[in-house]
Amino acid sequence: MAVTIKDVARAAGLSIATVSKYMNGGHVLESNRAAIELAIASLGYRVNVVARGLKTRRTMTVGVLIPSIEQIFSTEIIAAVEKKLSEAGFSTIVCDCQLDAELESRKMEILLEKQVDGIITMPFSGSAEPIQKAIDQGVPVVLIDRKVEGLSLDTVLVDNENLAYQAVSRLIEAGHRRIGIVLGPETLYTSQRRLAGYLAAMQTHGIPVDPGLIHPSDYQIAGGQAAFLALLERSDRPTAIFTTNYETTFAAGLMINEKGLAIPQDLSWIGFDSLSMAQIFKPRLTIVVQPIRQIGETAAQLILERVANGLELAAREIILPGAMIEGLSTRSIRKYAD
Repeated sequence: MAVTIKDVARAAGLSIATVSKYMNGGHVLESNRAAIELAIASLGYRVNVVARGLKTRRTMTVGVLIPSIEQIFSTEIIAAVEKKLSEAGFSTIVCDCQLDAELESRKMEILLEKQVDGIITMPFSGSAEPIQKAIDQGVPVVLIDRKVEGLSLDTVLVDNENLAYQAVSRLIEAGHRRIGIVLGPETLYTSQRRLAGYLAAMQTHGIPVDPGLIHPSDYQIAGGQAAFLALLERSDRPTAIFTTNYETTFAAGLMINEKGLAIPQDLSWIGFDSLSMAQIFKPRLTIVVQPIRQIGETAAQLILERVANGLELAAREIILPGAMIEGLSTRSIRKYAD
């Protein structure tokens, strides 16, 4: 015989109303929560999601749509999102569009077919069309890492321009004038903002920009290797390079090892993304660190507020600061600078 909510309430020593409130995502006393969870575990109770959805018009699920689950940045954000949502009683459905614009649109449709209560997405194609499908159905959407032109939605960003400005300025202040940069796709919001920071730093310090030192890639390891190698093979090779995401930074490390370069004697180098990346290189890499866990937690909090309060709130844009962590991968060449 199937275990019912009445059985859970009896085992927990609580009212059916309190147990029901908890199971539908409501807040209960910590002692009551512990008692309910213990009763659920001991009785093997399983929530009837379909019945709950019919009653509350909620499925207590949130969809997460990302460009690629193979990217470390994405997986770390997913982990933070899932933890935050789970604490609020929500489940997560993760979809990976595999860097394919058509698949991104189809995966959005799948999430809507699952009747998720909200969607957190890191837009890949830059098109508003997939997201507009959710908006048209009244499903709240939170964007992470990038904006989409024409849409005013809750958005969680990192101060990409300022972080890139800090990194490039650090190299300029060490005497470097020929500074290469490995970016992502030119159409991608994060690439555009990091390039803007690079250009602003060069302009602030009165250094002419050589377009040949600016190399877009696909934010993947193979593309990062190709872009980094193109900079190394120039006859007027840069004295410093800034790689602007996890994959391009990892790719740079592979190429440095392959070419037998000594860092920072042969080349000064600053990477981007996570502190763990800096610690795998010798000498330790100077790196721009993103608050990845905070990005995921903030996005989850925004979608919970949207699900609870509806779409009438004004769109919010939250820009999180990052930090540049000094390592040993740069050197001063000030005495050789003009």
